[in-house]
Amino acid sequence: MPPRPPPRVIVSGILVDFGALFLNNGRIKDMPATRKRKTIARKYTDILYEVKDQVAWITINRERVLNAFREQTLDEMIDALKSTREDPSIVCAVVTGKGDKSFSAGGDFYAMKRLNFTNAYMWNDRMLGLAMTIRGLPIPVIAMVNGWCMGGGHELALWCDLVIASENAVLGQTGAKVGACPTVGATQYLPRIIGERLAREMIFCARRFGAQEAVEVGLINKCVPQKDLLAETLKWCETMKGHSALTLRMTKKSLNFESDNLYASWQHGMELLAHVWGSDEANEGMNAFLAGRKPDFQKFRMKAKRELEQYVDGYQKDLNAPPAMRKKR
Repeated sequence: MPPRPPPRVIVSGILVDFGALFLNNGRIKDMPATRKRKTIARKYTDILYEVKDQVAWITINRERVLNAFREQTLDEMIDALKSTREDPSIVCAVVTGKGDKSFSAGGDFYAMKRLNFTNAYMWNDRMLGLAMTIRGLPIPVIAMVNGWCMGGGHELALWCDLVIASENAVLGQTGAKVGACPTVGATQYLPRIIGERLAREMIFCARRFGAQEAVEVGLINKCVPQKDLLAETLKWCETMKGHSALTLRMTKKSLNFESDNLYASWQHGMELLAHVWGSDEANEGMNAFLAGRKPDFQKFRMKAKRELEQYVDGYQKDLNAPPAMRKKR
């Protein structure tokens, strides 16, 4: 009789050929080593990305414009942060800006000036996508803030789990000064972080906070000398290395529960912002900033006043009725 073929069975859902495991002398072969997963090389133009000692570093690399971001920047940050899911050994991620002058000045006005109601979603969806990526990661995300942290740049810090800043950091919401709306996190989170009254002052009056004051009001976690910023950030990273990854993942999800319920407010804010982009006031604010002059928002108030006066005068003269029905004067 011909020899029986070696058995092949299913083990834990995997087809195992036992014949392939044995040599002629009956000894078990050495199983091949597990192949190391190939890391996908990612090439970015607007950010720097590296994983070092189990920490993912995402650095906005647009120092000439104070690390203001544009569409490409947002896309690259989303891609880099999502890639951390491919390596479960990564403990946390750090988001920062290149140089020591600015974490991020927010959206690049040369990008935002091109927006209008028709294409607004191309920008808004990216902002929302980055926010949800940061909040949805199973690891803590740290904002390491140096210098300016303004407008959309401050919202970026708000999306992160922890914020550490150098003594030269300045945090603020400048939307009211430039004709933009901070409805991508600021209007949702600031009242819960620093209180309703202070949040309204920060947004309506474009109030800025130095790093030390920001700690005092609860806007950030920690203020350190500029020379110690990196070292102190690394201390947080090292601390979390010794903590349970499962606990960090579960508690982040739990901590986000209440604010995740604000998703409807985010969608609402995106639509409000869509009406702002391309408006006369938004263009005036951004053009004035780029020209180094004060914006003239008063002319829009005066124009609105004249239009309302014309409207009131019209119905007082029966212009809101068909011509044949209007009272003769």
